[in-house]
Formats: sequence, structure tokens, C-alpha cells
Amino acid sequence: MHSLLSQWQPRLRALATAGLGEDSAHDINHLQRVWRNARVLLQEHAQADALTVMAACYLHDLVNLPKNHPERHLASRQAAVLACRQLAEQDFPAEKLAGVAHAIETHSFSADLRPTTIEAQIVQDADRIDALGAVGLARLFYTAARMDSALAHGTDPLAQHRALNDKAYALDHIVTKLDKLPGKMQTAAGRALAEQRLAVLTDFRAAFAGEWGVSRVLN
Repeated sequence: MHSLLSQWQPRLRALATAGLGEDSAHDINHLQRVWRNARVLLQEHAQADALTVMAACYLHDLVNLPKNHPERHLASRQAAVLACRQLAEQDFPAEKLAGVAHAIETHSFSADLRPTTIEAQIVQDADRIDALGAVGLARLFYTAARMDSALAHGTDPLAQHRALNDKAYALDHIVTKLDKLPGKMQTAAGRALAEQRLAVLTDFRAAFAGEWGVSRVLN
């Protein structure tokens, strides 16, 4: 299997790179981090097909619509169709295409589809882990800037006296979505890693709110 992965990895990278847009939160570095996360999860699931997982990790963002796009929830299905077509043209093992498609379709939070194979569960966890921790924090604010969101609410950054709104305030996204990810993990290893990385975000949120308040007093 290792030789097969080594054979396919550069080809998958090439396919992924050719389809990438200008979104640095979903660039080749993101895809490689997702595959790295997946390799960690594969260690506790030896029965999973690593080639299927690797292909889905590299190709899951072939169609990547902005988070505020009205068809965002359809992007993963479109990516699955495109990935299978491109893989078939590259003579990827035909018996693995359905598994790759399912893993790509179900990785998306927006699509809200349940992964039913261990390969798809690993890919979903691996992708969501990259939304947490220090890198996840950087991706959060990068994406918020692309959507013209404010850093935080001017007088109530922790939403103690208002409704959360992560479309308007980047900091709200930690509570509206990201702190729920560990509980949605499909694998035990994914849950443990997600909980470790979530601590980075919760500590940052508290520190941010403290500094935000200080800055307002000083000004």
C-alpha cells in the first residue's frame, strides 16, 4: 500500500493544484494538512483504505464556493463528481471511486451529510480538525476578511447581551460553529485532537475580549 500511496500522491497533488482558486484557507497547504491529519487517524483504523482517504483529502475542495454563496451546500457533491471524472481519466482503481466520492460528498459541514464508511469519517474529521487550533484561527480571520466581517462586536465581543452573528463578527464563529466540532467528530482520535485544538481557540477568545475591552478604555 505504501508504494501505491507514493505513486498516487504526486498525481493527486497535481490534480488538486490545477483546480485551486485564490482562497488561501483552501490551498494546497490546507489539503496537505488534511492528509497529514488523516494519516494520524488512520493509525487507529488499519482496516480503512488509505488510498481512498488520500484521494479524498487532496480532491475534496475541487469545487470550493464562498461560505456566503447560495449554493455552498452543493459544492461537495459537485467536487465529488468532478474528482471521480478526473480520477477515472487517470486510471485510478475503479472499485475505489465510489468510496472517494462518498468521502468528498460528506466532508462538508454545509452539506450536512452523514459519512457511513470509515474512510469518509476519517476525511470529515481530518478536514474539521484543520478548522481548529492556531492554523484554524488564522483561517477563521482570513475567511472573515474575505467576507468583510468585523473582528468582533464593538461593545459586546463575547455576545453576553446580544445574539451571536458570525456573518457580521469573526469572533462569534468560535462559538457558533467551531466549539461544536469536537462533539461531532466521527473517530476517537479525531475527537481527542479536536479538543486539544479547541482549547487554543477558547483561550484566544477570552484573551481577545480582555484586550478588546482594554483598548476601548485606553481610547
